[in-house]
Amino acid sequence: MSHNQHHEPLSEVVVDSTHSSRRLHEPNNLNLDHKEKAKRDTLILAYKTLGVVFGGLVTSPLYVYPSMQLDSPTEDDYLGIYSIIFWTLTLIGVVKYASIAIKADDHGEGGTFALYSLLCRTLNIGILPSKRVYTNSSGPESSDSIHDEGTGKKSWLGKFFERSIVARRLLLFIAMLGTCMLIGDGILTPAISVLSAVEGVRAPFPSVSKSLVEALSAAVLVFLFLLQKFGTSRVSFMFSPIMGAWTLCTPLVGIYSIIHHYPSIFKALSPHYIVHFFWRNGKSGWLKLSGTVLCITGSEAMFADLGHFNRQSIQIAFLFTIYPSLVLTYAGQTAYLIKNPNDHGDGFYKFIPTPVYWPVFIIATSAAVVASQSLISATFSIIKQSVVLDYFPRVKILHTSRNKEGGVYSPEVNYILMVLCVAVILIFGNGQDIGNAFGVVVSLVMLITTILLTLVMIMIWRIHPVLVALYFLVFFVMEGVYVTAVFTKFAHGGWIPFAISFILAIIMFGWFYGRQRKIEYELTNKITLNRLQELLVDRSVQRVPGLCFFYTNILDGLTPVLGHYMKNTKSLHEVVIFTTLRYLLVPKVAQKERIIVKKLGLKGVYSCVIQYGYADSLNLEGDDFVGQVTSNLLIHIRNQSGIAQSDRQEIDEEILSLEDAKLAGVVHIRGKTRFYIGLNCGWFDRIMLAFYEFMHSNCRSALPALGVPLQQRIEVGMLYEV
Repeated sequence: MSHNQHHEPLSEVVVDSTHSSRRLHEPNNLNLDHKEKAKRDTLILAYKTLGVVFGGLVTSPLYVYPSMQLDSPTEDDYLGIYSIIFWTLTLIGVVKYASIAIKADDHGEGGTFALYSLLCRTLNIGILPSKRVYTNSSGPESSDSIHDEGTGKKSWLGKFFERSIVARRLLLFIAMLGTCMLIGDGILTPAISVLSAVEGVRAPFPSVSKSLVEALSAAVLVFLFLLQKFGTSRVSFMFSPIMGAWTLCTPLVGIYSIIHHYPSIFKALSPHYIVHFFWRNGKSGWLKLSGTVLCITGSEAMFADLGHFNRQSIQIAFLFTIYPSLVLTYAGQTAYLIKNPNDHGDGFYKFIPTPVYWPVFIIATSAAVVASQSLISATFSIIKQSVVLDYFPRVKILHTSRNKEGGVYSPEVNYILMVLCVAVILIFGNGQDIGNAFGVVVSLVMLITTILLTLVMIMIWRIHPVLVALYFLVFFVMEGVYVTAVFTKFAHGGWIPFAISFILAIIMFGWFYGRQRKIEYELTNKITLNRLQELLVDRSVQRVPGLCFFYTNILDGLTPVLGHYMKNTKSLHEVVIFTTLRYLLVPKVAQKERIIVKKLGLKGVYSCVIQYGYADSLNLEGDDFVGQVTSNLLIHIRNQSGIAQSDRQEIDEEILSLEDAKLAGVVHIRGKTRFYIGLNCGWFDRIMLAFYEFMHSNCRSALPALGVPLQQRIEVGMLYEV
């Protein structure tokens, strides 16, 4: 189809223009001062990542040992568990995320969705045919001359995905499931972090009941969620010092514990302790993995939060602070537990020396709140990306920061998260049950990233097959074993995130499928310019005063709603701008490519494409939106090249007509379309489209996102028969 042919080249134009603007600020021949400044800026960024990126990962010692079901553990058991934790942190943390995954960014953006969009843009294996991009310099007709990174010789796997719609849908569902698992992370991280931290009250005060701890944890979370509407930027300056204090104090306690309890703990770094552990424990050793997997929780954030920082700052922070801190903290915990083998139920607070207990408790509780905040913010960001790319029903998205694009807030999502978090604590107050649930999220997200990363290695990076096989075997087997272990806890809390994520994935897929079918119908039944001319020539059709923004989802032709509207009202405004909002599979669109306008060859008829990347903010509102579009249109009319002097008067009249129409009144018309499911419709379409219609009738309109006043809106109803 023609849309697919044009999508890739023009996406590249947008990306290249963004990158070229960045390069203006990053000259190759930096002098010494600039190099020093760049190093300093990177170190400052690395410091900031402590509070945003690594909250979940660095607070994991709070709940790893308490989540394990240990029965009369021996010294060798603890050495084996520490060896598993160390090698999990090293292989998955250092090798997979900090060294490999972090390089698979989509123009600076990371995460499961970025991997999917990278595959889609490069290999043209997306499903929707509507993500083609116009640019100022070229319309769709001239785009073939633009370089396309996906036009080289494709791998056999790339060809297979391009041929198979089933494979493409499966890939989309896997990417969506990974995204939904991260949202599940946003529910479980606050619950387990805050609950584990507040549990510390019971060590000095054993009389405090478990239900009181749960109530206190729920109160802390409710307070945290109620603060979200003010935006994270107001309190974020506190985050990094808190996490810095936590990252520094826990390894110091760990070193004290190692010296005091078991100085030879580091002999457990030898992998043979892992072999001995499984040899001795067999099936019970495998089942204990459902607890040890939590040591790597939050590592996905290293990759997912790449867009807010940069590769080097995240690597520096992880390799030089987070990784050593975790290795020493877990070593200290294990050293204490070897001498006190039955204290594993409260494996964190018991190993804290009495003189520093309360300072550590305060830091731990604060760190748990920070860890929760980073995951809540990430959830808002994921939902926003999904909404703007039409993968999720429209919800209200507010920008809480003028300077930080990632600072978004959604009231509906916030309160749903709050209810689910509190419900998880009050219903599954047992830390082990929540740990089981958390293990499912952590292991599945890692496994999905491994699968998508392997596809990137084969189809985009073209890594040698032997190296790809080595990577895939090591990490797929390792994470696969973890997944099988956590799924044994499915009945004991493990079903919670899976149910939440599966429901979210069904919602996303159902919405996406409905939008796809709607666009397919519009492309099949589109109004061409020739057909529009025929309708305008009809004497019964009147041109009425005013400026009309007529919204259409397609770029090849005009929406069928236009024909339906004109046939029934027998009118069209003097000036009509057919407007398409286009969200692209790129993080950002250059400012000069944001609003693209052109004449359509008929009197008073123009087209306007407003383009956004999934990390851009939709900052046009009401009159500002109308003003920007009309000013761009006036510039376009004035700058037409090759105009004879005799035509100048015609151009002046066209400009005057546009200004008069704007003064006469502005109206925004959009289709309120529904599917009419015919008798010949298949069972899959019947189910999915009925589900889509239910969601569509209960979601927000697309127009309020542009701040269009209510009195200027007209919705035209039309049935699409399938």
